[in-house]
Amino acid sequence: MHALYELPTGYALLKVVNPDKGKFKLAAFKPFRDTKEALESVTALVDGTCSKGLEKFLKKNYVGKGIKDELAVWDVKLGKSIKEKVEIPCVHGDEVNEVLRTVSHQIKELVDSVSETTNNQASLALAHNLARYKLKFSPDKIDLMIIQAIALMDDLDKELNTYVMRVKEWYGWHFPEMQKIVKDNIAYAKVVRDCKTRKGIMSADLSDILDEETEATLKEVAAVSMGSDISTDDIDNVTKLARESVEMQDYREQLGEYLRHRMQAIAPNLTAMVGELVGARLVSKAGSLLQLAKHPASTVQLLGAEKALFKALKAREATPKYGLIFNTSLIGQAQKEHKGKMARVLAAKTSLAARIDSFNQDTTASAEAGNAYRERVEARLMSLDGSVGFGLRKKTKTDKKGDETYNREEKQADADASKAEPLVFVEDKPKKEKKEKKEKKEKKRKAEDVDEKPAKKSKKSKKE
Repeated sequence: MHALYELPTGYALLKVVNPDKGKFKLAAFKPFRDTKEALESVTALVDGTCSKGLEKFLKKNYVGKGIKDELAVWDVKLGKSIKEKVEIPCVHGDEVNEVLRTVSHQIKELVDSVSETTNNQASLALAHNLARYKLKFSPDKIDLMIIQAIALMDDLDKELNTYVMRVKEWYGWHFPEMQKIVKDNIAYAKVVRDCKTRKGIMSADLSDILDEETEATLKEVAAVSMGSDISTDDIDNVTKLARESVEMQDYREQLGEYLRHRMQAIAPNLTAMVGELVGARLVSKAGSLLQLAKHPASTVQLLGAEKALFKALKAREATPKYGLIFNTSLIGQAQKEHKGKMARVLAAKTSLAARIDSFNQDTTASAEAGNAYRERVEARLMSLDGSVGFGLRKKTKTDKKGDETYNREEKQADADASKAEPLVFVEDKPKKEKKEKKEKKEKKRKAEDVDEKPAKKSKKSKKE
């Protein structure tokens, strides 16, 4: 029996002299010419196929020398591939694995032509190249950027909300009426940043921040405000906080634009189905785009609702119908009774879109499949409720004829109802009469009970 052993530097063919005593002899060794050949050969071995280099090596050193022994290999798939291409009988199993493990301990002594340093360097370089190949390394295909960006966006939203609320509470001592007039948080912070005090609001031009009506109302109220005066140090600190809030909002918008471009590059079909924000949250919740692609549609439908799901299962109640995909526009447009169906349909198409984005070999991003799936989901939505969709469905000739027929029948029914005899309403009996009848029945029943008791006593006396 011979054994095939793969090294980072080449292929080694060994003759098994005595497997029990662990004696082997090197029959042939073929080193790789360069890193490219090594990567191709190792990739084929990982996939369980016989590469062209291995095929030539076996034909020259095995078939060409007339060896008819069995060939011991690690992998079952590799053995089948070698048998199909080179017609060499291959064996594998627990005993073969023990033999190959013994070979791995003696490989340094068996292959003297390759030093240990060279073997380690080749192993490290090959590991890096194989990892890049497996991941299909590309700067535009890193979904980790999406996960970090959406997490940062959520943190920014929380911080921004905290900052603006603090600005309103702090500045409310000086101008409390402004909160009801300027309801937008960022516009409020911009007014505080630019005008500082009430006097500054009355003399400033706020056309870039507010509309004319709001600006006029704000200036009128500022003149008669009930707020207290504020010192220069206090207003400076409030202004700094307002400036920080506006800058944070600007960065948040910039981050949103970055996330949109990143999602278009990495997952265009997923973005077309559910949008960049929901798509990024799905990728983040699953861990990666590849993990999201591996999830079935039922799992995608409930991503983000795990707590509610397990709580419902524990209490034996109705399970939730949707998770993060509830925030998509398609489910938002559906009626309440149709949201569960739409979530199921959308999750199925979203799962397919994620698989296309994850396993697509093309470097150019295309959203053709995602757009086609979205059209199907929209068609399903319109079939559930024709008045709902991205645009209201226009009435066809058949719909118009149906409306005319319905109106005609309704008018005829109204006419027939007017000709019919007037309805006679029967008045309900007053409550007093009902109460009196009830009392009479109770009295009668009590009297019957009293008559029955002496009759029973007389029967007992007769028996005695």
